[in-house]
Amino acid sequence: MIIAIDGPAASGKGTMARRIATDLGVPYLDTGSLYRAVGVFTLRRGGNPADATDAIAAANSLNINDFTPADLRSEEAGNAASKVAAIAGVRTALLAYQRAFAAQPAGAVMDGRDVGTVVCPEAHAKVFVTASLEVRVQRRIKELRDKGESVNEQRVWDDMVARDARDSGRSVAPLKPADDAFVLDTSSMNADEAFAQAKAFIVSKKKT
Repeated sequence: MIIAIDGPAASGKGTMARRIATDLGVPYLDTGSLYRAVGVFTLRRGGNPADATDAIAAANSLNINDFTPADLRSEEAGNAASKVAAIAGVRTALLAYQRAFAAQPAGAVMDGRDVGTVVCPEAHAKVFVTASLEVRVQRRIKELRDKGESVNEQRVWDDMVARDARDSGRSVAPLKPADDAFVLDTSSMNADEAFAQAKAFIVSKKKT
């Protein structure tokens, strides 16, 4: 069974996807980590994540094992990821890897921006996790403070607005729910409530 969980930044999709994968015993891939790695790698090479030549060269040379989780969870990595993800050549370079992961016999839970629409349009269950901008900004601020980082709240807000605009407005694989996705607004939910609703939907698709 292929399970696609998409949504904007700080919607809670990553936490939900990891929990569902553990609960169902299915391999998990955070597709956003691939784009974050390309963005960070582009910067490490002295390139510009918004430049197609720099970003595609990094994507074609990428070894995801060269990065630690800490490398990929910074705001800098997130912003760089949003820039490289708008480049068609980067998405092409990473598409084969993602589809191969989804095709393994054990199935897959994958979260990202375009898993249900582009990477795995044939996914058995598609969940689009969202929340209001205000809620997502507060979640990101809490996440950063919990990691001991100093936070400029206005900058977090501005970065989130800019990232949403890039993700939704790009010409290649824009962020949007698949036509057959279960849209789950977690603005007023805690993690347990969101997980319960998503799992109920996924289980219902598994039975059909």
